[in-house]
Amino acid sequence: MIRFSVIKWRGLWWAISGLGMIVSIVAMIISLKTFNAPLRPGLDFVGGTRLQLERDCSIPNNCGAAAPATQDRPIDVTQVRQVLEAQGLANSGIQLLGDNKQILSIRARNLNYQERTQLQTALSKQIGQFDPKTIQIDSVGPTIGRELFSSGMLALIVSFFGIIVYLSIRFQFDYAFFAIVALFHDVFITAGVFAILGLVAGTEVDSLFLVSLLTITGFSVNDTVVIYDRVRETNAANPDRSINEIVDEAVNQTLGRSINTTLTTLLPLVAIFLFGGQTLKDFALALIIGFVLGAYSSIFVASSLLAWWRNIRTDKTVKLADTSASD
Repeated sequence: MIRFSVIKWRGLWWAISGLGMIVSIVAMIISLKTFNAPLRPGLDFVGGTRLQLERDCSIPNNCGAAAPATQDRPIDVTQVRQVLEAQGLANSGIQLLGDNKQILSIRARNLNYQERTQLQTALSKQIGQFDPKTIQIDSVGPTIGRELFSSGMLALIVSFFGIIVYLSIRFQFDYAFFAIVALFHDVFITAGVFAILGLVAGTEVDSLFLVSLLTITGFSVNDTVVIYDRVRETNAANPDRSINEIVDEAVNQTLGRSINTTLTTLLPLVAIFLFGGQTLKDFALALIIGFVLGAYSSIFVASSLLAWWRNIRTDKTVKLADTSASD
């Protein structure tokens, strides 16, 4: 029977994780200089008004073409920018959504009813009529935005602390420490991917993104606990075996379960990402990335780090024993 050795290739796993962390740090630094935040902040965190309008292509020639909807021209961002400048909203964010780029999303400072009406009227004259049934307007004050961000970060920190306490009681502190390292790895790289998406595709993070990070920590630590529990059981039954052999055996015994659990969890998330609509797309994407990273870190990072640390402790104990014996 072919057995997979995690320890043998631990240098490769650590290199992959290290590369992911470095790329994430670079993306966040660039984002910090561009948006004054490590990730491009959404309306939930910075406050303002988001106006989402969909051009009504059922009206002849409204979308710039008399041909079928598949040949309709996308909304011209330059025209939208001209309208915003004329309304005194030059610094507003513009994003086109949908496969045919017929959905316009604008993020601006807080707008009152009159300002929103004037903006919609001006946009309709310039780029075509909008479907009134699809209009979405969201407004968040800057104070509420800061409170949402602070509450979300506090929840994330509290969850990490609770995991440390739980794993320290159930296992030992080094188990808990490396589980948190794996969790930080998952959360940080997921945030790094969204920092890249914010720079490249204009993707913004909102309160749902913080919810996704909390969900990722729960999934990841569950997978890590399963592997650590098997390591503890195998070590108790075979105290004379090396920690490398114990970790490899524990990973092989739980590998099928980890892969199957991850795949079955990813299936509905992929469905939500593809068919769940624009609101849930980024949330599902964050979970997909985080769950894949969670399975990876539990199998390859947390387990190999534990074995590496236990070997260091064993070597120190042996050296101390040899020194005492020689004295």
